[in-house]
Amino acid sequence: MSEKASSSSTPVDKTPTPSASGNGSVEIDKLLSREANAFQRELEVERILVAFKLNPYEILDIDESATPEEIKRKYRQLSLFIHPDKTPHARAPDAFDLLKKAESELSDKPKREELDAIIKQARLLLLKALDLPITTPDNDSKLKALTPPWKQQLRAKSKELLIDEEVRRRKAVKMNLANEGLEARKKEEEVASRKRKAEEDANWEANREQRVGSWRTFSNSNKKKKKSKVAILG
Repeated sequence: MSEKASSSSTPVDKTPTPSASGNGSVEIDKLLSREANAFQRELEVERILVAFKLNPYEILDIDESATPEEIKRKYRQLSLFIHPDKTPHARAPDAFDLLKKAESELSDKPKREELDAIIKQARLLLLKALDLPITTPDNDSKLKALTPPWKQQLRAKSKELLIDEEVRRRKAVKMNLANEGLEARKKEEEVASRKRKAEEDANWEANREQRVGSWRTFSNSNKKKKKSKVAILG
């Protein structure tokens, strides 16, 4: 009995074995990694949402010199990374659509050439303002020493020119719509005028017999009056 009592009162060592402790650490690392990934995904969604909408390079966060293959690869990476099925951010679908639109615009050769021409113009204006040759490469030491950074200045100048171009485009569209509306109103007025003329001609024809009858009655009445005057004079 004494031996049983002494054995039952012996404290049990509950310290986790090395393997159990290691498994717990791995699980914590996985959890932290998932949370970090989720946080990074949400940050990327926010970056896309605040990116300048008229510059697809900025939305995709890719250099203007990127090849079509590099653009497609970057689009696939970002679209998978912030896919609404993997990202809890409420506006992940909006960011996903912006990525798709940006990739589509850069895959459209005429649209990309138009965009590149505006960015090139911004680059030339900046280099002239800095009193540098227009052939100065982006990796030139003078450009690398700039504050704010050269890339940031180029994006800002490009944004300015892209906004100006978009304003002109919208004005042109508005003017075209106004002209189309004016032409439409003119056509409607012409149609209404022809319709009124046709109705007037139809009414004139419909009342022809009535007018002829009235004229005959009036003419016969005058003849009778003349005869009566002649009879009185005779």
